[in-house]
Amino acid sequence: MKPIAWSRATRLAQSSWISSGIWRSCPQRQLSPSRLLRCQSTGKPPPDLQLEGKTYQTDSWTNVPKSVLPLLPRRLHLQPSHPIALTRELVESRFPSSTYTRYNDLSPIVTVAQNFDSLGFPSDHPGRNRSDTYYVNKDTVLRTHTSAHEADIFRQNASPGYTISADVYRRDAIDRSHYPVFHQMEGARMWDRKKVQGGDIAKAVWTDLEQMPKHNIEMDDQNPTVHPERNPLQADHHSLEEVEAIAAHLKRSLEGVVVELFSKARRNMAAANGLGSSTEEPLKIRWVEAYFPFTSPSWELEVFWQGDWLELLGCGVTKQHLLINAGVPDQLGWAFGVGLDRVAMLLFSIPDIRLLWSQDERFSSQFSTIDNITPFKAFSKHPACYKDVAFWLRSSSSSAGGGLRSNAQDFHENDVMEIVREIGGDLVEGVTLVDKFQHPVSGRKSMCYRINYQSFEKTLSNQEANELHEEVKAGLAKKLGVELR
Repeated sequence: MKPIAWSRATRLAQSSWISSGIWRSCPQRQLSPSRLLRCQSTGKPPPDLQLEGKTYQTDSWTNVPKSVLPLLPRRLHLQPSHPIALTRELVESRFPSSTYTRYNDLSPIVTVAQNFDSLGFPSDHPGRNRSDTYYVNKDTVLRTHTSAHEADIFRQNASPGYTISADVYRRDAIDRSHYPVFHQMEGARMWDRKKVQGGDIAKAVWTDLEQMPKHNIEMDDQNPTVHPERNPLQADHHSLEEVEAIAAHLKRSLEGVVVELFSKARRNMAAANGLGSSTEEPLKIRWVEAYFPFTSPSWELEVFWQGDWLELLGCGVTKQHLLINAGVPDQLGWAFGVGLDRVAMLLFSIPDIRLLWSQDERFSSQFSTIDNITPFKAFSKHPACYKDVAFWLRSSSSSAGGGLRSNAQDFHENDVMEIVREIGGDLVEGVTLVDKFQHPVSGRKSMCYRINYQSFEKTLSNQEANELHEEVKAGLAKKLGVELR
């Protein structure tokens, strides 16, 4: 139920709330470019997939690539001293375990019902498409968000609150901030009308709020708690007094997270640069009205960091129908969601998301504990090598869909990204559409993408980059049926 943005190609009102297999693992960071093609998918999956000790039968929906399977057991959010794990620990520290049950090791393999149906995703929602989601089979996916587990957790009703942190999987762009696996954290806090004294939710929430630590950071929160058009009250389920109290508790809780995260980061970065605390710019945050499918009213929390306002997380009052469907209709409360990779990259000044997956000791040795947040120091800077690939899309539709063949009607950019990623792995820093053209007579469409080949570990020779690029071109022609130009 957390408002974390969907993949670039299918954002819907800015948000959604997202062991190795029998296919031989493809350790792309250790392979030479000439060997990478051996890990390329042949297009037809084996009859079964063995994932985390269970066997899954494959079918026409199966599209999990070999390059993703070795990443399932990595669990970066649980690796000691990893920047994502440290970020998780910092956020968790603001939510006491006496109130919030922590779920950090839930399986990434979930049912379609868990990932979509339980949250009310319509059948035609773009997030359900094979172009956006990794399907194990037609009934099973690699979770696209941590919210795949929330209906089960609400139903268990083990504690008033919870936090979930997990690796999530989506087909997406290739650039410095996107990767097929990333990490989310969400949390929620509920109150039960049947359990609070006199059924007075507002009074119970205000009482809990009085016990929470305060802060003295500069805060901008100018909008009213609810607005009939922009940020409506769920009037059939909640009173204004209840929502005012819940919103105040939510905002105090998340403001504490910002204080914990960025105060430490600012002090350590100032010390690393030889600056005193008197030179630090005051920490500032602001609340902005937002829309998310699973909360109302909703907000984004922004922080002023290194000279700019940055969106940090989304949150709001939980949509009551989710709690009703989970069998706890008397509960109401708030929820939030945050992307751990993005926050970790901000806190530790990590410029490229691929670094988070590096197993190079020169990277991992730079991080230790949550009390020692220092900026990442680059250990290598090898030059980029840019190559362009242009192709014609097929002019007529003869595909069954799902991005298997690229005519103009069913072409999806994520299919290009997956082929490039499967062949080039982490040797590809980015893929950018630089030109598109429609022939004025034939009507055929042409696309041109620029691929940046760049390694953290070595300088790629032009010959090595050319070999990789030829494999990419061959893969695009074979798998998408495009005509290279």
